[in-house]
Amino acid sequence: MTTQTQHDLVLANQSEFELTVTQVPDEQRIDFWPRHFGTIPQWITLEPRIFAWMDRFCEAYSGGIWSFYTLSNGGAFMASDADDKWHMFNSMNGNGAQMSAEAAGIAVCLIEYSHHACRTECDAMTEHYRRLRDYALQHPEAHAILRIID
Repeated sequence: MTTQTQHDLVLANQSEFELTVTQVPDEQRIDFWPRHFGTIPQWITLEPRIFAWMDRFCEAYSGGIWSFYTLSNGGAFMASDADDKWHMFNSMNGNGAQMSAEAAGIAVCLIEYSHHACRTECDAMTEHYRRLRDYALQHPEAHAILRIID
């Protein structure tokens, strides 16, 4: 006898619930990378590579303080604390967009997570990309983020 179970399919950009974001408190910053990415090969290179992507995509970027964030789906990312709007330009796809510091952080984290997943062939890194992308798709600046990462 065969039992058939029906599953509801949910498209990647249609979450069943709204994802929430939480800023990591200062006293937990030191544990952010090892806690969320510690099992991923070469995780120690993620932060400087994210800074490098920001430098590459944003002519006005000159460093600064970044905050760490966690998502209710287990995702994590970082973004500049700046209140400025950033003009981002991805010369690899020819797309540009004006966006908040949070959206810019999401975009460069997604770029690095994708590249790192390919470099390391690590499924856990791919899952981090998917979790952050799910949040990006719900973000008010989703269109701008997607233009940069396309």
